[in-house]
Amino acid sequence: MRARLFAPENRKWWTLAAVSFGLFMIMLDNTIVNVALPSIQRDLNIGISELEWVVNGYALTFAVLMLTGGKLADMLGRRRMFIVGLLIFTIASFACGMAPNASFLIGARIVQGVGAALMNPSTLSIITATFPARQRGMAIGIWAGVSAMALAIGPLVGGLITQYVSWNWIFFINVPVGILGIIVARLVIDESRDTSKDQRLDLPGLTTSAIGLFGLTYGLIEANQYGWTSTRILACFAVAVIGLGAFILLELRQRAPMLDLKLFKNGTFAGSNATMALVALAMFGVFFYVSLYLQNILHYSPTKAGASFLPMTILIILIAPLAGKLSDRIGSRWLVGIGMLLVAASLLVFSRLGEDGTWWDLFPGLILGGVGMGLTMTPTTAAAMGAVAVDKAGVGSAVLNSFRQVGGSLGIAIMGAIVAASVHVPPTNPQAPAQFVTGFQHALEVAAAIAFAAALIAVATIRQYRHDPEPVEAAA
Repeated sequence: MRARLFAPENRKWWTLAAVSFGLFMIMLDNTIVNVALPSIQRDLNIGISELEWVVNGYALTFAVLMLTGGKLADMLGRRRMFIVGLLIFTIASFACGMAPNASFLIGARIVQGVGAALMNPSTLSIITATFPARQRGMAIGIWAGVSAMALAIGPLVGGLITQYVSWNWIFFINVPVGILGIIVARLVIDESRDTSKDQRLDLPGLTTSAIGLFGLTYGLIEANQYGWTSTRILACFAVAVIGLGAFILLELRQRAPMLDLKLFKNGTFAGSNATMALVALAMFGVFFYVSLYLQNILHYSPTKAGASFLPMTILIILIAPLAGKLSDRIGSRWLVGIGMLLVAASLLVFSRLGEDGTWWDLFPGLILGGVGMGLTMTPTTAAAMGAVAVDKAGVGSAVLNSFRQVGGSLGIAIMGAIVAASVHVPPTNPQAPAQFVTGFQHALEVAAAIAFAAALIAVATIRQYRHDPEPVEAAA
């Protein structure tokens, strides 16, 4: 019975289940925290900028180290790095739950991001190396559906745990799940790696990219506290320009770069990554600030706020795998273009919400957003991964996920800056809700414009992705 269960024709599906299991944990932690933010803010007595770092400390570390995680996966083994990342993530989750203050929590979230960065690129590269080209789109569709489901269901799970248990348990639940994931990964995932000879870790590239991304995000988050023209903020933006510029120059000259910039000569790969960054930029901020709007303006409980996202969640779960299968047949270009137009429309609906809004005012935006995200995420991922060779799947996956995480971090920071620019009184002032709503509306209008730009880029750049030769399954 066991031999039949893990037969070669079934083993790849067990592998997909195992990596999706780990992916669910990673992506859930992107949004599960959002609904708990007001409770964390009250319990730890922290300000809005520190609150943003609770989210961005995880997302930014995740983004900065993703390329390193992908490179290590290709070099040292994808299963190995998946398990190492899952172990770090599980330990850091326990530390988050034990956090006595904001600094400890932010630090533990940063370590969580390290684990996620080691684990995440391995999930997609394992799928690419395991599944034949004719089934890869469907497998990636399931992978993207799990990712989208975790992002969307996070607010509901976070709300239930925060309201009926404690915000600490949104982190503690990762511990038994992580242990089970490590056991399953050891049993069902076969090892694979890049077998080319010229393999080494690009430390200069890692350092310069980390400095550049940190400077950019820190400047955007703290600009409203210190002033956009303050020495501190201008210095941050200067560091960002220098760091990212140095990263590009180094990668062009390195013999074995962390990020092979030649990948971007492929228009489909470049367009897919740009689209993914803009999708995340538009949507991560929405999850963050709609959660605050529902609780702080409409006075929803954490559970009710989380449940409000259910229509979007269900649609993403249903549509993402179907979109992946459809992209195998007709390509990704128009699926992504139409999906992003629907996302833009949903953001415009959200931008019309006011102080006296109701859930029914939110409902059309949730429907449009759910269909749009379901149509977008899987075909974008399939197009990007179809444009890189299988032996470079770890780096290709890391690049795509880095663009998503960087876009998400910048989305929260940029929308936070727009919201903060309209708020001139402390939270206890009677004028604070009206000012927050004004900034919230402006931020969503900007997000809608970004989503529309993503639709244009997708249609202009993405073409039918090529199918690589069949991978050697479980190449050691």
